[in-house]
Amino acid sequence: MLSRVKSYFRDRGDDVADYTGGGRIAKLAVFLILAYLLVALVVGFFWSDEPEVFSVRDHTRQVAQEMDREPVTGFATTSTLIQVAETLLEKRGGYLSNDLFPPGVWLDNIPSWEFGVLVQVRDMSRAMRKDISRSQSQSSEDQDLVIAEPQFHFDSDSWAIPSTESEYRRGIEALKRYRERLSRPDQPEAQFFARADNLNNWLADLETRLGSLSRALGESVGKPSLSDAIARTDPDQPLTENIGQADVQTPWTQIDNVFYEARGSAWALLHLFRAIEVDFRKVLNDKNALASVHQVIIELEGTQGEMWSPMVLNGSGYGVLANHSLTMAAYISRANSAISDLRELLSRG
Repeated sequence: MLSRVKSYFRDRGDDVADYTGGGRIAKLAVFLILAYLLVALVVGFFWSDEPEVFSVRDHTRQVAQEMDREPVTGFATTSTLIQVAETLLEKRGGYLSNDLFPPGVWLDNIPSWEFGVLVQVRDMSRAMRKDISRSQSQSSEDQDLVIAEPQFHFDSDSWAIPSTESEYRRGIEALKRYRERLSRPDQPEAQFFARADNLNNWLADLETRLGSLSRALGESVGKPSLSDAIARTDPDQPLTENIGQADVQTPWTQIDNVFYEARGSAWALLHLFRAIEVDFRKVLNDKNALASVHQVIIELEGTQGEMWSPMVLNGSGYGVLANHSLTMAAYISRANSAISDLRELLSRG
């Protein structure tokens, strides 16, 4: 009888020991997960810083010295486009839009910023392929720009097979080959035509981009918007005309995304306009349009002001709290107005 009692308690002790061991493993797993999430949170704050504005002229001179090349017409714009695209991939945390794990998957402001930059990279690479590198409509396209332009239009959130980063790097390498041939006198097929019509075509696309961004930013507080069609319009009875109208407001969960997309677009455009000021200087002087370019640059610089608030504030237009979206919309709208003036000057004979 005594031996049975001892055996019983011995078996119970083994069960308790097994249970205690399993509990320790569970506690360790929970601790490791919490530690990982805490480290990811800290890293996420570090990754949320936007890249600084760089000097286009200094960067162009530095690249020309490293390549032992003369900065010919088009060298500044191409080098700036390459640097903007590389910053997209090599900034703090790398490219975040296709991340599947913390902290990248938690962040939405920087991916929105990345998309704004990407849109401008796509538009400029298309303009270079379609217009700037060709002397006329019947001219052949540049062999490297034919590769670069579609690479930047690859899916922006593909994680693997192939990854977005690898496809964009192929586009960057194609731009570098184009720049190399552009700066060599023995490669006459690489051209950069800094003409008023080429610049005007890119500005026309840009004008619609900025107009859309300005509208989306302005809708942060909600405002009446005309419908696409006017309902029951009777030309004989203007007093009874019923205009279709609806209130439009950006969802509160998307306000910061719209803001950072606009901020990313403006960051990329600020550098591209500084490069255009270099490469298109002759035609801008001939058209008396240099002041308009400087005005665009001044307004774009205003969009990159320091963010002192930890979040995008969305106060009403005349309320106590600031509205960062409306402030950004004001800068974007004034830049767009200066672009309209620039296009008018470039269109004159």
